[in-house]
This record gives sequence, C-alpha cells and structure tokens, in this order.
Amino acid sequence: MSDVHEQYAIRPFPEQRGHGLWLRPWNAESDVDVSAWLRGLSDPEFQRWNTPLRVVRDIDGARESIRSRADAAVDGSGVSFCVEDEDTGTVLGHIGVNEIDHVMHCARVGYWVLPEARGRQVATRALLVATRFGFTDLGLHRLELGHALGHEASCRIAERCGYRYEGTMRGAMFESGRLDAFRDVHLHGRVATDPEPAAD
Repeated sequence: MSDVHEQYAIRPFPEQRGHGLWLRPWNAESDVDVSAWLRGLSDPEFQRWNTPLRVVRDIDGARESIRSRADAAVDGSGVSFCVEDEDTGTVLGHIGVNEIDHVMHCARVGYWVLPEARGRQVATRALLVATRFGFTDLGLHRLELGHALGHEASCRIAERCGYRYEGTMRGAMFESGRLDAFRDVHLHGRVATDPEPAAD
C-alpha cells in the first residue's frame, strides 16, 4: 500500500449508532450478511433504479462483492455499512459513503433498504447517521446524493436529510439493466456548514 493510501485507510472500521440503528461493517464470512446483500441487490425495486457495473447473481458473487467493499475501506476510498435495527439486530439494508475524494473533501452517498424494512424511514435514519459520520469522522466538506430522475422516494429522503436539490445532470446514469443507454439524474448536495435538518 502506498504512503498516500496509508494515510487515508479507514481502520479500525467505524461502527455508528443513532436513530435506532446500528451501522456496522458487512461480514463476508456471515451467511446472514451475504444472503441479505444478495437479496438487496437482486430486489426488483433496487434494479429498477440502479445498474451496477458488476452484477451479483449468486452467493459467491455476493461474498466477493462484500469483500470488495472492505477493500475500499482499506484504501480509504469508501465505507460500506450494514444497517441493523439497534434493538433486534435485524439486517435492514445498506448505506455507503463512496468515491471519497480526500483532496476536495467530498464523497457520494448511496443506500438501499430490504423490502420487508421499507416504510419505516430506515433510509432517512441511516442517511442522517452516515452524514454525521462523513462530516465528523471523515472530516469531509461536501456530500452528494444522486438518484435517477423519477425516483421520488429518494428525492424525499434527500430533502428530509438536508440534501438540497441542485439540478438535473443529463445522461449521468445508466438506464435500468443496460450499459449502453443513459438517463438523467437528480443531484442533491449537503455541505458541512449547512444547518442540521429539523428532527422528524
């Protein structure tokens, strides 16, 4: 590992708690975690709004995908949290602080929630916790959230968490299930000096 990467390595992995959630590392050796990861990425609603560059189709692929997320923490380029209910330990979804730019002090956030956990503001609560982590623990100045045009749920989550709508980026995301066609993206942003959103 180069000296440059060494100074940004994210370790030990920073577990976070807040708003009734526990954000902790995904465990590639845990059958529960790997199964939840595969279900999350295979969910039709996730696939409707996201087109991963590397498709995860089975348990082995899910395990390798989780390991690649752990590698990102080692080189300081991203942190991926498994979102659990703080009381029950039930896996609810995922949130990541991705594409960390340590020069410009910015990153992008992304999340998904398992079908059975929807309707409980899991994404909103997880985003609030991850945002606090990005600004305090990582010392970032700006966090961005992009979602496909038409994804109204993500728009509402962003706004509830203080991520202002900043415009529409043309052709900035792949169409669902395709790597040869593009769709527009709503860009939301929040900077460290923005006021905290009012408690819901």
